[in-house]
Amino acid sequence: MRILKNEWNAVIVTERLLLRKYTLDDFDALYEIMSDPETMQHYPAPFDEDRTKRWITWNLDNYEKYGFGLWAVVLKETNEFIGDCGITIQNIDGEMLPEIGYHIHKKHWRRGFAKEAARAVRDWAFQNTQYDTIYSYMKYTNVGSYSTAIANGMRKVKEYDDPKNTISYAYAITRSEWKDIKKGSITKLVGFRIPDIVLPAHIK
Repeated sequence: MRILKNEWNAVIVTERLLLRKYTLDDFDALYEIMSDPETMQHYPAPFDEDRTKRWITWNLDNYEKYGFGLWAVVLKETNEFIGDCGITIQNIDGEMLPEIGYHIHKKHWRRGFAKEAARAVRDWAFQNTQYDTIYSYMKYTNVGSYSTAIANGMRKVKEYDDPKNTISYAYAITRSEWKDIKKGSITKLVGFRIPDIVLPAHIK
């Protein structure tokens, strides 16, 4: 297998991507993503410069505290920074749970990068941590996010009111479900139908 010169510091290597630890030098590329209103439409607001800097330092702290966090996602061939993906501990309906999150630059949407990165992070989590269940959560309007969760074998386990995101969905996959997928006993999820967004009655 050909090893690229930029793979030496990668935490995870996929077919097209490298996932590596953040550095402070990633600020400009990250700010371009996190300050964009379209990219951040499912967040309360786009990030300003201070919030973006704190995002990086939060993940640097997570690496030290947990051994994981959100990792920078770069294209293997060009080393272009295109977003982040990884695991953080999140408050999901009052419980602190391991959650796979992802943010991809909008110019790279609909190319399968979020699914590819999230699938690799899912595998890394079950291979390198003791968690029996891994989650993803998102605002109910974030179709791209829950389509990624579904494509990677997750199922919807909860719908709840989140103080920041209003109605939120939680998806999850267990270790035993993941093992079944890796053994090939669960058919690969292709051509699935994304559920229609159904507004809760009280906000229609």
